[in-house]
Amino acid sequence: MTVVDALRAALGDAVSTDDSALESARSDKSGFVSRGRPLAVVAARSIDDVQETLRIASEHGTPVVTRGAGTGLAGGGTAGEGEIVLSMLGLNRILEVSTADELAVVQPGVINGDLNAHLGQFGYWFAPDPASRAISSVGGNIATNAGGLLCAKYGVTREAVLGLVVVLADGTLLRLGRRSVKGVTGLDLTSLFIGSEGTLGVIVEATVRIRPRPRGNPATISAWFDDIDAALQASADITATGIVPSIMELLDSQSVSIIAAHWAAGAAEAAEHGTEVSDALFTGAVHLLVQVDGGSTAADASELVKVIEANRGRATVTIDPDAAERMLAVRRSFHPALERLGTVLIEDVCVPRSALPDMFRQIARLEERFGLRIPTVAHAGDGNLHPNFIVDSADGIDTVPEKVWEAAGELFRAALALGGTLTGEHGVGLLKKRWLGEELGDEQLRVQREIKTVFDAQGILNPGKVF
Repeated sequence: MTVVDALRAALGDAVSTDDSALESARSDKSGFVSRGRPLAVVAARSIDDVQETLRIASEHGTPVVTRGAGTGLAGGGTAGEGEIVLSMLGLNRILEVSTADELAVVQPGVINGDLNAHLGQFGYWFAPDPASRAISSVGGNIATNAGGLLCAKYGVTREAVLGLVVVLADGTLLRLGRRSVKGVTGLDLTSLFIGSEGTLGVIVEATVRIRPRPRGNPATISAWFDDIDAALQASADITATGIVPSIMELLDSQSVSIIAAHWAAGAAEAAEHGTEVSDALFTGAVHLLVQVDGGSTAADASELVKVIEANRGRATVTIDPDAAERMLAVRRSFHPALERLGTVLIEDVCVPRSALPDMFRQIARLEERFGLRIPTVAHAGDGNLHPNFIVDSADGIDTVPEKVWEAAGELFRAALALGGTLTGEHGVGLLKKRWLGEELGDEQLRVQREIKTVFDAQGILNPGKVF
């Protein structure tokens, strides 16, 4: 009996070999497309389904790629020839919300934005805020240790996870972590699984920390500058005040131009339907978006405006939620704007905040040296940059010219030399694994591979990814 026959016998119509299902599992939001097609897609409906799938895969020695919403940006959830896709989107229930303990228990297929919409009725929220929050799953957020706009104040996904239920490669069920605020018993296996990108086990349930929504409306500041140096100095000076913004996003001049063109195209399309999209928000070359919340919002915003103006910036402040959302929409429309340009390699380095000016200078040098366009946005509050290589490739990321990968390698080495890292929130997946050893070193890389072997002796979980 083949592995697909065994899966069908055990799981029935949860197993699909439909062409469209197999084809969609070959790619993710990174643009990478695997060369072959997977054997089957299993749409898990329960923890038992996950355990049975992994038992059968283990017996047959067949690789398994766990997949959420497919919004990954490093190729980590893509599947190819000879692999089973284990889809977690069917496990999409919010099992519990406890305001007394400030936690929620959720299945991995719950969409981040849907969880927050549900928590809103209790006056709470789930802080991790990836740009893909409307379409990415909580399980995927945990698997990649996703970040987002709110990280500088509220942390990445790791800070919001208390406990996990995971299934190992042989079908064994592990319950990790706790429901209490504190807990230091034994090794922290919960944290080990966060950011493991499906290489150690399959997350089937998560206990996550929720926070009371800040009182009152946040103050959102849209600031515009004539050059990147002034904007970077303003962001550094904002950090020096001791005020911790919930959001501080920096868009360079190329990014602003691309977004403005995207909005202009949207305005033209909207006009055809009798509606309007205003471009009045675009009043400079470089953009700094800042948001502050909490008990001293008005005073904090006033102080930050003075900092911006002292650095030759022009600032607009609002506490109106609709106006604030329009300001945030400028930043959130960056990736849709890039998609209009064709193939884009979306990168994700992070450096100490004090090194941001040096990193932007390195990116400018790479543009000149390699003749490339690299529009860059940054989570300026935590030093995480997203340089985006606009690529002359009609066939996706897998046919990116070698000079682009060479430039990307130089980008990564520049970040490492500045005390930074290859990835702040997207993960390693397929696209960055060739540089992993340059950051970790041979000995740490060996230890990490050995840790994977402890959990996945056959090496069937997401093989070829990360390591």
